[in-house]
Order: sequence, then C-alpha cells, then structure tokens
Amino acid sequence: MGQLVQVRLGEYRQVYMYDANGVDCNRDDYVILEVDRGSEFGQVVSDKDAVCKGKTENAKGKILRIATEGDLKQIENNRMKAKDAMSICARKITDRKLDMQIVKSEYTFDSSKIIFMFTAEGRVDFRNLVKDLARVFRVRIELKQIGVRDKAKIVGGYGVCGRELCCSSYMHSFHPLSIKMAKEQGLPLNPSRISGVCGRIKCCMAYEFTVYKEFSKKLPKIGEKVSTQDGKGRVLDVNILKRLVTIEMEEGKIVKVEYPKPKDLVESA
Repeated sequence: MGQLVQVRLGEYRQVYMYDANGVDCNRDDYVILEVDRGSEFGQVVSDKDAVCKGKTENAKGKILRIATEGDLKQIENNRMKAKDAMSICARKITDRKLDMQIVKSEYTFDSSKIIFMFTAEGRVDFRNLVKDLARVFRVRIELKQIGVRDKAKIVGGYGVCGRELCCSSYMHSFHPLSIKMAKEQGLPLNPSRISGVCGRIKCCMAYEFTVYKEFSKKLPKIGEKVSTQDGKGRVLDVNILKRLVTIEMEEGKIVKVEYPKPKDLVESA
C-alpha cells in the first residue's frame, strides 16, 4: 500500500494516479514524474487531504520531486518551443493538404518527444507528416487525434452561464451524455439551447439528471390524458421540480394539479 496522487500529465493530457513516493505535494504544484520512457512533468489536481491509499503497482508512475526553479524554467522554455513547433506542423499539414486541424503541441519534460493534438472529421493518414516532422525536430513525434469536447477543454472559454467551461476549469474527465437527459428535465430539444461551445450536449445536463429522474416519477407526460377530481383532461405542461401539472379540462378550463412526492423522496427530505 502507498499514497496515490492525481496528477495531470503535462498541461493538456489526461489525469492519472501516481505514486507520491514520499513527496509532500499540494494541489496545483508542478511535479517531476518518472514514467515508462523517461521523465515527465505534471500538475497535482487532487487536494492534499484527498490523497488516497492504494496499490502503487496500479500507478502510472511515481513522483520524483516538486519542480525546482530550474525545472520550471525548462517547462517554460518547452512551452515556447511548442508554439514554434505548432506553427511548423500547421505549415506541413497545409503542404500535405491533409484534412486536419492542429489544436495544441507539447514537449515532454526531457524534450525527447513532441505531442501534436489535432481534430479531424475522420481517419487521417499522417505517416508522411510524421516523417516530415521527425526530419525537422530530430525527436520522437506523436500525433494524437482528439474529439471536439477535448478541443474545448484544451482551448477553454466561457459558457452561456457566464462561467468558465466546466471541462477546462475542474473536470478531470468526461462523463457520458445523452439526449435522454434533456428529455427527462423537460428541456426543449433545440440544439442551440442544449449544446455547449463544442457542439455536443452540455456537460451540466448530467449534474441534476438523477434529481429530475427521481422527481419525475409517476408524473404524467405532456399530451397525456389524465383524470382529476374535476374530471378528465389533457396535460399541457409539467413542472418537474415543483411536481405541478397544468391540465386542460374537456370543457376548456385550465387547472393546475400538484402531485405528491414519492414516499422515498419524502423520507430522504
């Protein structure tokens, strides 16, 4: 058993568990990591109190040390080189007339490899591009195709709520999303209303999905015919959180009926 810490590898890559290796590190600290093929840098994304105990053999690597001033200078130097590398890669893509868009580039800590992240509609044969880049930079080249959600996470921005994008601010990974989440919450199935800047369903759709799912139990659907104390009618609108149903009666009268909460919700409240 050992202490495991969540660290984002590099600046734009995934979050993994790493063996703390006795190094006392805090959230947002830059650390130097020992990985399979050399040394890497990363940023701690877990709180100090949230360090968990687990089998260190399940870790992706181990933390060697907190980044020193010299390490931070090297990281910054790599950032500057990555910008130049990105421009060169974009030019090579244009020369090769490849249907792909470069998003970001990143050097590993020891500068032994450059990772180029790109988006594309389908599969791209970039073998010749890799050869071109290898001749220019004389290091290992990795071209990594990412999705539009990953692009939004890397580029960043602000949502319609006015806050920084969830994916680029605090989310470590993406959770599954479906149109069913919007339906369960009674939202209009308008792509412009339920889609984020990435063009996919907003991540926040999942936050209250389970709550809406529980509160919608035994509620009628819009358009459904129901019977009330005042007679029969057709459902016009449903307020899931208030459990309030608007019904048009057969004679044209509009009534609002409040449905009781399910027993399990009453007990939990």
